[in-house]
Amino acid sequence: MNGEPNSPETMTASAPLLAAAAAGDERAWRALVDLYGRRVFAMARSRCKDSTVAEDITQSVFATVAEKIGSGGYAEQGKFESWLFRVVMNRVRDHVRRLRRRPDAPDAGAIERHVSPEATPTDSLMVDRLRWAMDQLSEADREVVEMRHHGGMSFKAMADVLDEPVGTLLARHHRALRKLKELLETGPVTTGEVH
Repeated sequence: MNGEPNSPETMTASAPLLAAAAAGDERAWRALVDLYGRRVFAMARSRCKDSTVAEDITQSVFATVAEKIGSGGYAEQGKFESWLFRVVMNRVRDHVRRLRRRPDAPDAGAIERHVSPEATPTDSLMVDRLRWAMDQLSEADREVVEMRHHGGMSFKAMADVLDEPVGTLLARHHRALRKLKELLETGPVTTGEVH
C-alpha cells in the first residue's frame, strides 16, 4: 500500500481497518489514526490557525469516529474519508461559532503565527505573504484550497463533504489558485509580518 491520500489502495485498506476497529482491535485503531491523523490535524490547523485547537479537534473527531463505528452508527460504503472530513469541518465550524459568540474572543486568524525554527527570514516572509493572500480569499474559496492542499482530499471527497458538484469545486479551486498567484505577485511587499 502506498498510503497516498485518496489512492485506491488507501481507500480499499480503510474497509478492513474499519471492520477491525469496530470489533475493538487496538492495532486497527492505531492504523486508522496513522492513516488519517495528520490530514485531519492539518485541515483543522489550517482552518483554526491554532495548533492546540487543532489537536483538540483532531482528538474530538477520532472520539466521534470511535463512538460511531463502535456503536454501529457508521456503515462502511466506501465513503469513510468523505464522512471523516465532514466531521472535521463540522468541528471546525462549531469552534468558529463558539469564538464568535464570545465577546472577548481574539481574532481567530491571528491566534497563532508559527514558522519552523529552521526557517530563514525569506521563508518567514513567504509564509506571512501566503497567509495574507489566503485571508483575502472568500471563505468558500479558502475552504476548497485548504481541503485540497491541507486535507489532501480528492475533488470527489470534497464534493461529498460540501454537497456540491465536482465541476463547481474544480472551477472554484482553479479560480482561488489564480487569485492567490495574483495576490502573491502584486500584494504588499514588506520586511516584516504581513497582516
